Amino acid sequence: MAATARAVPSLFSTINTRDSNYGFAKSMDFVRVCDLKRVKYGKTKVLVIRNSSNPAQDIAQLQPASQGSTLLVPRQKYCESLNQTIRRKTRTVMVGDVSLGSEHPIRIQTMTTTDTKDVAGTVEQVMKVADRGADIVRITVQGKKEADACFEIKNTLVQKNYNIPLVADIHFAPAVALRVAECFDKIRVNPGNFADRRAQFEQLEYTEEDYQKELEHIEQVFTPLVEKCKKYGRAMRIGTNHGSLSDRIMSYYGDSPRGMVESAFEFARICRKLDFHNFVFSMKASNPVIMVQAYRLLVAEMYVQGWDYPLHLGVTEAGEGEDGRMKSAIGIGTLLQDGLGDTIRVSLTEPPEEEIDPCRRLANLGMRASELQKGAAPFEEKHRHYFDFQRRSGQLPVQKEGEEVDYRGALHRDGSVLMSVSLNQLENPELLYKSLAAKLAIGMPFKDLATVDSILLRELPPVNDANSRLALKRLIDISMGVITPLSEQLTKPLPNAIVLVNLKELSTGAYKLLPQGTRLAVSVRGDEPYGELEILKGVDATMILHDLPYTEENVSRVHAARRLFEYLSDNSLNFPVIHHIHFPTGIGRDDLVIGAGTNAGALLVDGLGDGLLLEAPDQEFEFLRNTSFNLLQGCRMRNTKTEYVSCPSCGRTLFDLQEISAEIREKTSHLPGVSIAIMGCIVNGPGEMADADFGYVGGNPGKIDLYVGKTVVKRGIAMEHATNALIDLIKENGRWVEPPAEE
Repeated sequence: MAATARAVPSLFSTINTRDSNYGFAKSMDFVRVCDLKRVKYGKTKVLVIRNSSNPAQDIAQLQPASQGSTLLVPRQKYCESLNQTIRRKTRTVMVGDVSLGSEHPIRIQTMTTTDTKDVAGTVEQVMKVADRGADIVRITVQGKKEADACFEIKNTLVQKNYNIPLVADIHFAPAVALRVAECFDKIRVNPGNFADRRAQFEQLEYTEEDYQKELEHIEQVFTPLVEKCKKYGRAMRIGTNHGSLSDRIMSYYGDSPRGMVESAFEFARICRKLDFHNFVFSMKASNPVIMVQAYRLLVAEMYVQGWDYPLHLGVTEAGEGEDGRMKSAIGIGTLLQDGLGDTIRVSLTEPPEEEIDPCRRLANLGMRASELQKGAAPFEEKHRHYFDFQRRSGQLPVQKEGEEVDYRGALHRDGSVLMSVSLNQLENPELLYKSLAAKLAIGMPFKDLATVDSILLRELPPVNDANSRLALKRLIDISMGVITPLSEQLTKPLPNAIVLVNLKELSTGAYKLLPQGTRLAVSVRGDEPYGELEILKGVDATMILHDLPYTEENVSRVHAARRLFEYLSDNSLNFPVIHHIHFPTGIGRDDLVIGAGTNAGALLVDGLGDGLLLEAPDQEFEFLRNTSFNLLQGCRMRNTKTEYVSCPSCGRTLFDLQEISAEIREKTSHLPGVSIAIMGCIVNGPGEMADADFGYVGGNPGKIDLYVGKTVVKRGIAMEHATNALIDLIKENGRWVEPPAEE
């Protein structure tokens, strides 16, 4: 059936409709397409563009950009299945004796932090991480002296019976890459700075001829390395970084995931032209949301092209401690749940051996999910945005006529934190208020920036326990929600509580025993038959708690939640949804952080969800609260503390990154809404800290450069004065507040 002219984004390099090919220049935003073939996809009619090189392969299904829109956009495939974790099929890439790809385990990587010219120190560090379980180790190689040292490093390791593959990290140095390809097993090139000059962050005008000349220059510079890798049997990683795109790419595509993909593809096309296929891709960013979008776009484009190259996953400059592990879990864990990723690195501002354990935990999680093919009952997904962040914001509580208390603070517009509270905690109200991060004035609680929004009380205090009930009343009076199960509220009613019910209690009508107008929170698994979910249409719920048991073997929490959100959107049900995860007894902190980041973060990065309720019987209350707020901030939702972009250190680092990072954090951690980049060097350009408001960057040994955004404003500051100079810079820009006084 013929269609009227429709617009198609210029993602596709060549399109074919029936007998006609359409090509277009990179500078065009859209092309016009006529006579597309209309087919049925599930219940939805879509238009299909045929692949000109392989007419049997559908390369893009088109659907309206929004309901009633005449603009058609691709319904792109970015993973093997939207309903379950099925690992994306890839070719095998050999890195030394280690095989990467979908037929092999997810490989674990790290990077040395020693000066590469220190052969003994570097060898010792490589052996240490190999003994801890690393499959591959990357080493920075910035110049000829470092390249010469690489031969000695490799030979020494072989003599000590360590055959772990070594990767050379190359920036701005094609000649160095050629040299080290003779001894190392893999070369990592950054498309943003291998052949292009350092980005100046200027909007430049390129004619098609100018653009083509730069591509020819890249091919001229890059081809010798490709030929050498072919000759020696080396592997390559084409590793794009969000912060180091070239001016040319940014002028065409902006500082965007799309630009990251195109930057990598320029180099991949040269490899393919030279019949070199032993390479992998990476799309790293310090922002997990950007990172996830970039990898999905990359894979979607590879499906279009029919390419099957493996993926190296990582969130760059993730930081240290729980923050670094959380950001990595959000980014890497999300993609692993989608069946994407063949080798991973958790980049921490810590010794490299400390990266191995969280890396292994994530790899195990991804392997198990794909082996079990965890998922949910098949459902059609029409509302989730894979490639850009569009948050589904649930309807926050509104005040109803006749209500005695204000429920509007029970949830927060930027993401809510709920906590489970025990009867024992009610025995000391002031301590409870502090643990909820409430401010105190004469013993009375008040909400602050990072105060818990609502609490779950599984057991209510006896009706005659006046002190405990007074403590709860004071929380309700400051608009903190107090949620309690239906059975508790019916036997020991608490005025103005929000009552937790399940679908069975709704269907039997048990909740109707409550006084009319009682606020309800509804607990659902997400994998129920749609018929059971129908009852939600007749309920005025304040919130939904998505609560699938954490130990569920074959049902995926992520896919069940996506299914639930589709049902809610299909039926115009705008309830806020809280991700409720009850971790088992005995779970360690790292497993909890990684589990929360992977299971809840994978939904929040897609804009699905309005808050968190994390429970773990034997974990400290404060740790669970902080983890919840960290997860929301890592997903770019609720900002309650200073954000740090901190590189993991390498041989280029010009100061003790861990020591300086700790010093800066100690003095600036009280600045919510402020982002500070702490970078050991500026090898990738100031764009490496693309999200940061301020930058503290090693310029020369013992000297620090300070940035505001991407602009250097002070150079060559002596290191002993640099932290105070950073604070002065924050003050000059009106972003400083004095630390709160200790209570």
